Amino acid sequence: MSVGAALAVIYFGSSGEEEGGVTNAVLLLAVAAGLTVWYLTRPSTGKPVS
Repeated sequence: MSVGAALAVIYFGSSGEEEGGVTNAVLLLAVAAGLTVWYLTRPSTGKPVS
């Protein structure tokens, strides 16, 4: 899911009218989105599965 979030940010960030393509800000936002989704969906450690 985190890779999908990062790819979505890159896709929507690069589909503008500018000819520049993907900028450093878009890449930074993609990494931040990927890490945020990973942090929110990571498995919790130390808790037994019942």
